Amino acid sequence: MEISAAPLIYILIFVAVLVLVEGIYLTVFGKSISLNSRVSRRLMLLEKNANREQVLEQLRKEMSQHLNSKSIPLYSILASKAQKANIAFSPKALLGIMALLAVFSFVALTVGTSAAPVVRAVLAVGMGIGGVYVWVNNKAKKRMSLLEEQLPDSIELMVRSLRVGHPFSAAIGIVAKEVPDPLGTEFGVIADEAAYGREVTESLKAFAERMDSQDLRFLAVAVTIQQQSGGNLAEILDGLSKVIRARFKLFRKVKAITAEAKWSGMFLSAFPILALVMIITIQPDYYDAVRETAVFIPAALVVAVFLIINIVFMKIMTNIKV
Repeated sequence: MEISAAPLIYILIFVAVLVLVEGIYLTVFGKSISLNSRVSRRLMLLEKNANREQVLEQLRKEMSQHLNSKSIPLYSILASKAQKANIAFSPKALLGIMALLAVFSFVALTVGTSAAPVVRAVLAVGMGIGGVYVWVNNKAKKRMSLLEEQLPDSIELMVRSLRVGHPFSAAIGIVAKEVPDPLGTEFGVIADEAAYGREVTESLKAFAERMDSQDLRFLAVAVTIQQQSGGNLAEILDGLSKVIRARFKLFRKVKAITAEAKWSGMFLSAFPILALVMIITIQPDYYDAVRETAVFIPAALVVAVFLIINIVFMKIMTNIKV
């Protein structure tokens, strides 16, 4: 029995691409982009550079650069997720990293496999683009999940600050100092913008739209209505924090209830691909007898279409809207 190592080599090269892009990111920006740090990125930058205006300019550039570059070909598929992840790399730098990873993948495929040059080139480009996309997507999911978890506590901190007599802008500044990233830096930018004359409500609306978060939209609308109509902002935000916390608990409950179905869907969707990879690995000549027949390509296309339909329907069945 002949065993082909080519599929395993492809998987290992793709994993190496993911590790390499993460290593480049950590090397360039260090701990300042870590979400696990108790000190926010804004405070770290202020410690290195005491000029508050320059730090604000840098952070605002990072927070808007990806959505502003959606017109770049190929980058539109990555822009919204890169913005949610707040990737500190510029769009041009990310495209350069894609090209670098594609070159790395091509060299690795050339050394590790005997595939045709055209196949190696297509796989290398796919790994370069796909590796960066998977990495950015994971960063965005992790950051958005942490942001949603931090939001109720941050609003409650603002409520306590308002009840002792602080103005709303000061309450936001307290959140910026006490809460780690991602909300620490985001609210720090809002506080700095308010200090330079921008309306807090405008900053909150821009933040909510940039993150595409319904809870942040609730916060922006609540503050806007209070400023236009008056009322006890502390009580309004206290009620909002309870609503957001209840929504968060409901989402977690639904996630727990649907976890089994989602994993079953993922398994059923991935199993045919894993089975194909295993067959090619264990017995590379398994399909040689039918590969040259006239129906092989049409049959393979039909199987691919059914597999895509299966993945789509599994996704629809396990994606419950709350």
